Amino acid sequence: MPQNLARRMRPRTIDEIIGQEHLIGQGKIIRRMVETKLLSSMILYGPPGIGKTSIASAIAGTMEVSFRVFNATTDSKKYLQEIAEEAKFSGQLVLLLDEIHRLDKPKQDFLLPLIENGQIILIGATTENPYFSVVPAIRSRVQIFELLPLEALDLEKAVNLALQDKERGFDFEVTLTEDALYFLTHSTNGDVRSALNALELAVLSSENHRVTLEDMENSLQRRAITFDKAGDAHYDLLSALQKSIRGSDVNASLHYAARLIEGGDLQSLARRLTVIAYEDIGLANPDAAVHTVTAVQAAERLGFPEARIPIANVIVDLALSPKSNASYVAIDSALSDLEKNGNLPIPAHLQDGHYAGAKDLGRSEGYHYAHAYSEHWVNQQYLPDKLKNADYFQSDGLGKYERALQTQLDKINEKKKSAE
Repeated sequence: MPQNLARRMRPRTIDEIIGQEHLIGQGKIIRRMVETKLLSSMILYGPPGIGKTSIASAIAGTMEVSFRVFNATTDSKKYLQEIAEEAKFSGQLVLLLDEIHRLDKPKQDFLLPLIENGQIILIGATTENPYFSVVPAIRSRVQIFELLPLEALDLEKAVNLALQDKERGFDFEVTLTEDALYFLTHSTNGDVRSALNALELAVLSSENHRVTLEDMENSLQRRAITFDKAGDAHYDLLSALQKSIRGSDVNASLHYAARLIEGGDLQSLARRLTVIAYEDIGLANPDAAVHTVTAVQAAERLGFPEARIPIANVIVDLALSPKSNASYVAIDSALSDLEKNGNLPIPAHLQDGHYAGAKDLGRSEGYHYAHAYSEHWVNQQYLPDKLKNADYFQSDGLGKYERALQTQLDKINEKKKSAE
């Protein structure tokens, strides 16, 4: 059976890997391991389709060593024994252990000594957080690296490579319209495997190998109602979602969220919800930010269609939370002063006094250690002279937590007045 496009385009060396620059980029840890030939066992974890298998096979390809794949759920211990026998004679063998979090104890016990003595270089792959899902005996013998969903530009690069590579991609000319490319790269949630599989289906089922937006919609089984060539409609929807949540209209918030979910761009939706939690709800309900980060992480782990459930939970939470933009306004006000005045001199008593000669320069002289005073507060100037009367934080006072912060600020301001 011929391999599908995603398999054909799998990177052969680490130089062909797209994305994961924090691990594979120049000077980064996995590239350094490969270049110095000091490869150690590792676990790669992250959402499906973002390069776990590709990195493992590319490492083996770059180092020109044997490469085998073992699935913890479906493959037998006997097959693992065969791989171990092969490793004895191959010099070095890289073993991709898929779904490592499901590895049972007999297989673990057999594998551990082989990892220990370096006979097998293990690269475990899992969508689960290994700090919770992988047994300590294996965790202690490997390095753990988190892989991140690919950006739309990464997916575009992968798609263009497939279109240009006549040997592994398509051996005929393919035309992909701009809106079809945009929709493909923005609706597959950083999953390069899904993007390439959808591309192949669209190409093979299109007329004269010219892929239109409609062809891509059919291939992905998703409507492009939130996408257009310039992306304007998509950003209009994100804007409408934020303004509806800011305005506490839970029904409108869910409506625009539903349209975004239908479009399938989980990354943009996750980013915007995180911004909303801090910009529009802020200190009025700090727990909302915690809930949002947790829900977004769950959604990214689940992927659509299940991702809609944590997303819905947090949208209702955000829409019905008390609102405050006090911190957002405060930092913008501070940035505005910085732009107008530049980097003003820091008061000498706040400067670092822990180096030789600092005392001679008057650094840190006259500084009062707040913890040594009643209620851990002492009156002294912290802002530069030109801004010493600046007052950036103005509470809205709508949430219980922010009211408590405002009460504390009022007390501090009263103490300042009394001390002057």
